[in-house]
Amino acid sequence: MAKQAKPRKGTKSAPRKTGGGFHPFRWLFRWAFRAVFLVVGLVLVIVMAHSRLNPTIGYYMWSEEQRLGTIDRQWVPIDNVAPVMARSVVAAEDANFCTHWGFDMEAIRAAMEDGGRRGASTITQQVVKNVYLWHGRSWVRKALEAMLTPVVEAFWSKRRIVEVYLNVAEFDEGVFGVEAAARHYFGVGPNKLSDLQAARLAAILPAPQSWSASKPSDYVRRRTKSIMDGAATIRADGRAACFETAG
Repeated sequence: MAKQAKPRKGTKSAPRKTGGGFHPFRWLFRWAFRAVFLVVGLVLVIVMAHSRLNPTIGYYMWSEEQRLGTIDRQWVPIDNVAPVMARSVVAAEDANFCTHWGFDMEAIRAAMEDGGRRGASTITQQVVKNVYLWHGRSWVRKALEAMLTPVVEAFWSKRRIVEVYLNVAEFDEGVFGVEAAARHYFGVGPNKLSDLQAARLAAILPAPQSWSASKPSDYVRRRTKSIMDGAATIRADGRAACFETAG
């Protein structure tokens, strides 16, 4: 009987191959990572595109169109809007707009101290909500808004953010954007708005379906006066510079 050859000294036998098998969790993780990467990339591309291209109607605007049958809206470049209109909405909604990067921490602290009864959303946050998300107090929406807001601030100029806001803000039931609002309330184009008219439009933004710019309540009149003062102040102290010049 032939002797079995002994392995040479110092050599190692080849490792045994183990079956690869199917690992569902590893496969799931890999595809989940790819899906997230794809979604994030798509969102970045869309946000970057909207720094130049005008966005289509958002979910809320679409839902109002379905409910009412039609909406009044026409896009207008910010160059065709009276400069006082931009100053008025900033004074009314986000006086520190030029000094923050999407979140006004001072306003957030004040809102927390007030028990959450006052709003602290910046104009950028409102643009994100109106263009990309939906209305409501959902934590999911808030989380998405918090993630998208810095992205918009990173890729859009401040002037572009104000321009989009002026075109997507609701001013009455079914009336969206300053072009439609100026003609709806005052019968003039947005480039012809006076200081008073601009402040009136800005004054009704928190409750556009309850307040009227052409038939203001006493509260709206008081708020209008405050906004006119605020618009003049941010122009004088330089806080309007970031959106009054192209860039």
